[in-house]
Amino acid sequence: IGFGQNVNIPDANFKAVLVGNSTINTNGDSEIQVSEATAFNGTIDCESMNISNLTGIEAFTALENLQCGSNNLTSLDVTSNTSLIELWCSYTQLTSFDVSNNTNLTLLYCPYNQLTTLDVSATTALTMLWCEENNQLTSLDLRNGNNTNFHLMDAYDNPNLTCINVDDVAWSTTNWTNIDPHHYFSNNCPPPTSIKEHTTNKELLKVTDL
Repeated sequence: IGFGQNVNIPDANFKAVLVGNSTINTNGDSEIQVSEATAFNGTIDCESMNISNLTGIEAFTALENLQCGSNNLTSLDVTSNTSLIELWCSYTQLTSFDVSNNTNLTLLYCPYNQLTTLDVSATTALTMLWCEENNQLTSLDLRNGNNTNFHLMDAYDNPNLTCINVDDVAWSTTNWTNIDPHHYFSNNCPPPTSIKEHTTNKELLKVTDL
């Protein structure tokens, strides 16, 4: 029964961060109880802690701010963190993550990952997004119905990305300039293709008949 009341946190470094936070671990023991996790509505800052697994974060359903950048994360599940307002997850190894349940999210900071797709169309409160630099995006959907209230959108240095889905093409073209020269905006981008043009060498071959 006692084990069932504790949150399963397999990563020792992540667990140490949580157990060492007295505003989370209110009874001061060596575990995080489910009741402690669900009651916490502040910030979890576990940046640069050599963490590779954030299992257990799903128990923090009232969490408002998660800062987990500069770790060895390859996956991140915040689908249960429906109260999340800010998510900082740069300098990890994430290839994708789902924010479709995070309708309260206003800030998403995710540069320096390995993201191939990013869809924030369900995050209707989002007004700040960084997804630039060292990502591998081929698909970016920003159609959240709130584009005109954005304070910032950075998507530059994504060489595999061409079309960006937005609410209003004309407005985005005028106001969102932190993009690559080959990026363009659309209300309905075509799906990304696996066919790529080889541009490194376009010299014609000369055939000699011997």
